[in-house]
Amino acid sequence: MSFERGAPEERPAQELSAQELSAQELSAQEIERYSRHILIPEVGLEGQLKLKKARVLLVGAGGLGAPAGMYLAAAGVGTLGLVDFDAVEHSNLQRQILFSGADVGSSKTQAARRRLEGINSEIDVIAHEVKLSAENALEVFTGYDVVIDGTDNFPTRYLINDACALLGKPDVYGSIFRFEGQLSVFRARSGPCYRCLHPAPPPPGAVPSCAEGGVMGVLPGVVGSLQAMEALKLILGVGEPMTGRMLLFDALAGRFTQMRLPKDPACALCGENPSITGLVDYEEMCGLKRPREPLPPEWEIGAAEVNEMRRSGRDVALLDVREASERRICRIEGAKWIALAELEARLEELDRAVELIVYCRMGVRSAQAVRTLRAAGFERARNLSGGILAWADEVDSSMPKY
Repeated sequence: MSFERGAPEERPAQELSAQELSAQELSAQEIERYSRHILIPEVGLEGQLKLKKARVLLVGAGGLGAPAGMYLAAAGVGTLGLVDFDAVEHSNLQRQILFSGADVGSSKTQAARRRLEGINSEIDVIAHEVKLSAENALEVFTGYDVVIDGTDNFPTRYLINDACALLGKPDVYGSIFRFEGQLSVFRARSGPCYRCLHPAPPPPGAVPSCAEGGVMGVLPGVVGSLQAMEALKLILGVGEPMTGRMLLFDALAGRFTQMRLPKDPACALCGENPSITGLVDYEEMCGLKRPREPLPPEWEIGAAEVNEMRRSGRDVALLDVREASERRICRIEGAKWIALAELEARLEELDRAVELIVYCRMGVRSAQAVRTLRAAGFERARNLSGGILAWADEVDSSMPKY
């Protein structure tokens, strides 16, 4: 499908007009269903037929993919592809409006497919229940006109950008965090790509994910809807796509602002002398596969063992290194709280002689804390394997999980 608009060809008077041809290819039921589109001069019957023939791929069926998918299905986009390999969790329901409580534990792509087909039974929904990778991205993307990035991690974001650039497809980008959202359209052949903005990913852990930092549930609805609008504009060939611009949304201030995104002539992917000509291992590129020595086994301890130590009266202290917002959700009674970012400045508050068990949500940040403590002479510091989630599973089933 081409997104270029050109002058209409002259046709013999006896031939059917484009409008008449479009009317024949849309059923009476479709014309009624999409009548509010068809009444718009910029859409009309021809535009609605473009939507019917269009193929849009949603990478991620979560917070952004849910509203984008629902509006694209309702708009009559003929084929929607869904890429996701997760299952629906209770924590998804706060913002991922494709799903209900009955879907918890189900495949996201299958649950999303059922919902989207329920919205519009006249479209095709294709479920790609795979983890997108350098090995399969080009194959999955081929055959789609527009790709919508609804992901929340850097490896997949760079992978989508690079695959779209290599295939010449528009990448409708969105991101969300707490009360802030971003939107742009990356089109490497006519504007900047994501690497023009961020040539290299930040160090691992430098930018918290939504799972760590949170997101207001309505925010992905706003940004995901805007992504759907950009996809529709591209398909219809109307308006000004967000190519070369970034839209910033501050929900707390109720303010939209724009910034220009110039194409970088030195971009390694879409610049004048590109050095990137294929897809790579994106987890390694983003520093997620750089070898990091695991904690020695004797520096780890399980939740059940810690609980038994406390029950037996053993002299043991617990240290919570999570953020304040996490601690308000749940905590282990009697634990001292020092957020990880403050730990090195507050070491004097801890007793080196006592056995110290450190925990966070899943055991990753607390492992980092244990390394810091051991280096500072806390020879009895150990990491609670699996974090407070393991405590909820193995010790206190009444504890809420997040």
